[in-house]
Amino acid sequence: MLRQVADGVWVRQSEWVWSNAIVVRGEGGLVLVDPGIGGSELSGLADDVDRLGVPVVAGFATHPHWDHLLWHSRFGDVPRYATAACAQVAGEARERAQRMAAESASGVPLELVGLLTPLPADGGPVPGEIVEHDAHAVGHAAVLLADRGVLLAGDMLSDVLIPLLDARRPGQVDAYDSALDRLAEGARHVDVLVPGHGAVAEGPEVAARLAADRAYLDALRRGVEPVDARLDQDWLSGPHQSNQAQARHSAG
Repeated sequence: MLRQVADGVWVRQSEWVWSNAIVVRGEGGLVLVDPGIGGSELSGLADDVDRLGVPVVAGFATHPHWDHLLWHSRFGDVPRYATAACAQVAGEARERAQRMAAESASGVPLELVGLLTPLPADGGPVPGEIVEHDAHAVGHAAVLLADRGVLLAGDMLSDVLIPLLDARRPGQVDAYDSALDRLAEGARHVDVLVPGHGAVAEGPEVAARLAADRAYLDALRRGVEPVDARLDQDWLSGPHQSNQAQARHSAG
């Protein structure tokens, strides 16, 4: 069910990798950030939104991975925004995203996957400040709602996912560090952090998320095994090894 985490900010979590669909009230109506994941969950989100009694005016995708490019006809035929870089990549890789959605989630309206347009310079209907960076994926963006004390972090600062470096792009360790610096600056003004996957962080836990990701990256740089409870999940061993390989390559 949709849960309110701050003024005009609601979250609905999927069973699939603890994915968070986020609803934000803007001046003109609701903006859906990274809605997902399966068809039944998208329908459930539509039911929740209907109960709010406020129209959906836009969508926003934090980055161009398939699970953040979904939509449902019940949300309406409204613009779905992203950074210019994200929108370009999503358009170029749309067929691949559709295949991955079909393989990983049931009932997803595949014809609506990845239909993004670049966010206008003034932010359009998307409230807050867009914090764009190069970590994890091309055109990744967080949304800082400083007036409400909320940071929507995309696939960063999760309590269940380690930092996931893009293995196809060099320099991701440094890019991730730079992104954390930018997010930390925004996090000084918030007491609620909503990651793309995992639990919502509140109060001191926001700083703890930043510290955990910094410690993980520091261990990668030093070539030592991180002390990180998130690595207790066996399925993260592959991404972790990929991160280690990229760190070794960067150091070499």
